[in-house]
Amino acid sequence: MMPQEKIRGLEKTISSKYTNIAGIVILKNGEKQFENYCNGYTPADTVHVFSVTKSIISILVGIAADRGYIKDVDQKVLDFFPDYTVKRGEKTIQTITVRNLLTMTAPYKFRSAPYTRFFSSQDWVKASLDLLGGRKPAGEFRYMEMVGPDILSGILVKACGCSVLDFAQEVLFSPLGIAVNSNIILYTAKEHVAFVKTNNKSGWVADESGTNTAGWGLTLTAMDMAKIGQLYLDGGKWEGRQIVSGAWVKESLTEHSRWKKENLSYGYLWWTGIGNGYAAMGNSGNVIYVNPSENLVISVAALFKPSAKDIIDFIVKEVEPLFKQGVYTPAS
Repeated sequence: MMPQEKIRGLEKTISSKYTNIAGIVILKNGEKQFENYCNGYTPADTVHVFSVTKSIISILVGIAADRGYIKDVDQKVLDFFPDYTVKRGEKTIQTITVRNLLTMTAPYKFRSAPYTRFFSSQDWVKASLDLLGGRKPAGEFRYMEMVGPDILSGILVKACGCSVLDFAQEVLFSPLGIAVNSNIILYTAKEHVAFVKTNNKSGWVADESGTNTAGWGLTLTAMDMAKIGQLYLDGGKWEGRQIVSGAWVKESLTEHSRWKKENLSYGYLWWTGIGNGYAAMGNSGNVIYVNPSENLVISVAALFKPSAKDIIDFIVKEVEPLFKQGVYTPAS
């Protein structure tokens, strides 16, 4: 284990410099080496993990593909929505694939996301489809925070014949011992803002039609997040059981697109080439970070904070070095 003075030093840094952290868990070689909670949080308390939700959706799409519910990622999006009416003259939307959604290379009909219009809709999947396409062809990276990813939730519902939460409970959450008990329905803009700012909510946001969000809205504990990281580090296996295929894990962690402005590479809703590994990243510093060469998983559950400090920078410069080979001593 780490010497006590290094543990105390790490805890002091967290409490003094990264004041919105609720919990941090560090696994090395599959064993817990560090766990710390702040701001009144405990191991059982959940936080809204924001865009980390996207990486969970990626896993669910992979499992659906493994089971044959989705033929392949080059299947057209509209194959799953045969009743959707394409407006006259719109051709781009008919070319967009599941791969485009997973790699953030789908085009949309807006410059600035129309959040008020979008969230006032009772069906966020249809609202996203109405905004999908436009004049530009598919292929250029454009990161969509909230508007757009819900189409993948709609695809999962159509392909699997059940809600996203029910599918996740069966194929991912229950096997990993993760508890996400119910939907959270937000009926007004005020409720939406309150959810983002309120701490220790539990569940998964869904629209009024019951479809869970894909870009945000999931709540997890710090240990839940670490379990997801360990699942991917182990090639999709959990306690000897293959949860998602190793082929999907490898493919989803391969660079398929790049955010040139930020010089960040992207797989299937996972950020690749982050520090010394890859990561699921959400607003305010929510992170699942995996360093394969060091068999290291670091999860950070963080409370909402505008302009939060760079958690990846903190992990790479101050946390990760404590657990590298030659520094870290295995637990007995």
